[in-house]
Amino acid sequence: MGGAGAPGADPRLPLHARVKDDLLRRVKANEWAGDAALPPESALAKEYEISVGTVRRVLTELAAEGYLERQQGRGTYIRRASFQHSLFRFFRMHGREGQIPDSRILDRDTVPAEAQVAEALGVAEGTDVLHLLRLRLWEETPFLVEDIWVPLPLFDPLAEVDLTEVGPLLYPAYEQLAGVIIGSATEQLSIEQASPAVAALLDCSLIDPLVRIDRTARTHADQVVEYRRSYGLAKSFQYQVEIN
Repeated sequence: MGGAGAPGADPRLPLHARVKDDLLRRVKANEWAGDAALPPESALAKEYEISVGTVRRVLTELAAEGYLERQQGRGTYIRRASFQHSLFRFFRMHGREGQIPDSRILDRDTVPAEAQVAEALGVAEGTDVLHLLRLRLWEETPFLVEDIWVPLPLFDPLAEVDLTEVGPLLYPAYEQLAGVIIGSATEQLSIEQASPAVAALLDCSLIDPLVRIDRTARTHADQVVEYRRSYGLAKSFQYQVEIN
């Protein structure tokens, strides 16, 4: 690349900034998807015709900004957001640390996007989207009901796959089936009463208060690819945050 960074890059920018912009473009395009690591620092230095020190600086900055994950002895990878620990932050569950709750997809259907779903996904109201109804269980006890919407045709493979092949975590399935890597998400909490359908799944009464968690998930390219509403019993809710 002659040390020029991305084609069309502003030549007035410092060299390391041009290389950083180009690597970020490639990260957002999922060039290193799956288990693929980025090339070694020496290979990137040769590709961009820059020093290894400059490559290391760029990778360190992209890792600090949340785009990459550097694993000692293994290499550098596109960072995958992990949200299973948020369940432990919000709901009291007792078990082995790192244990993943069971999941059951109870329903899957193509539906027209209602107004709030359409706004969250950035599509026109009434556009066909894929809806999943999922139940999360801890030691066989239901504790969370999730309504999940994802855009079509991006998630056509998820609409067609045998659901027995989808594991307890959806985001790895998103990547494997649709090539979608979740980079970040925004969550908003509110309190409401249980609907008859949710009450039946959580085995609670209609007057039991629920915590509702609305999540909007995005790729590293800031494309919204999931809107999710999760419902859990308020009596099991806890909020924990570490402030330094």
